[in-house]
Amino acid sequence: MRAPDFWQTDAMMARALSPLSWLWRAGAGIRAMTTTMRHPGCKVFCVGNFTIGGAGKTPTAQALYQTLRDLGVEAHFLSRGYGGKLAGPHQVDPTKDTASDVGDEPLLLAQSGPAWISRDRGIGAEAACNAGAQAIILDDGLQNPSVIKDCSFAVIDSGFGIGNGRVIPAGPMRETLEQGLAKIRAIILIGDGNPAFLDTLPASVPILRARVVARNGPAFTGRRVVAFAGIGRPAKFYDSLRAVEANIVETVDFADHHVFHKDELAALRHKATSQDADLVTTEKDLMRLPSAERDGISALGIRLEFDAPEQLVNIVSAVLSDG
Repeated sequence: MRAPDFWQTDAMMARALSPLSWLWRAGAGIRAMTTTMRHPGCKVFCVGNFTIGGAGKTPTAQALYQTLRDLGVEAHFLSRGYGGKLAGPHQVDPTKDTASDVGDEPLLLAQSGPAWISRDRGIGAEAACNAGAQAIILDDGLQNPSVIKDCSFAVIDSGFGIGNGRVIPAGPMRETLEQGLAKIRAIILIGDGNPAFLDTLPASVPILRARVVARNGPAFTGRRVVAFAGIGRPAKFYDSLRAVEANIVETVDFADHHVFHKDELAALRHKATSQDADLVTTEKDLMRLPSAERDGISALGIRLEFDAPEQLVNIVSAVLSDG
């Protein structure tokens, strides 16, 4: 979903919608009270966020997987499988499954390590543990009450912060900041910005600074490209292309998790050809393209780079040694 402009300010529309936020919060409260929480029997690390929209959870989950692997821990990803038709629990097979089966994010995560999808996250976590996982990386599960987490991280885009701090629909927050802070071990702040809400945080909340960097940036330096994206915040992708000095001649935005149709891809190819440019998209968007439609479309690969990677290692190590 695309964030409306008033989510960034305390404008009249935000104030007018504030009473409806109580309905959202009441629904979340009822869900929590009527859901049976359980622990799967192996460590659960949750990567989530406080707000709607893309914050950088996927590269964070991949970085966490690498950290666990470096520590000798067999970790499996677990996702709801948004956008896929399978309910699970199902272990993703990147050689056979498609985004329409399991969703784009699990398909991308499965290229890094074992990944599962399950609408019932509790059952999915148990399936992964029974299959040999020593740790679960729960993708976008901070507000999910079905799984007991050993450690949760809130991923925040430093350029967006928490918007106006109000709960949906008055703002982008899935819950109040106080509720979110009570669930997490640390905040992972992506980018060089300093959002105002940082000044209100208690000193006890660690902030891990990180930034998204391109894995294959030189391949795009100096290239004329038509860039398209169907992610939460396409502007972040375009900024990454500019950072590697790609020559963006046009950008085309689609809705988050957009399913591309042949006529749309044909129109994109025409735009690129008419401007003597190449088509480039995100890795996540590439996962949603049929294999037969990927020819001539490149993807900018990204990874998360921490300012002080030992901070993440120390937190993960402490969680692993606890109990």
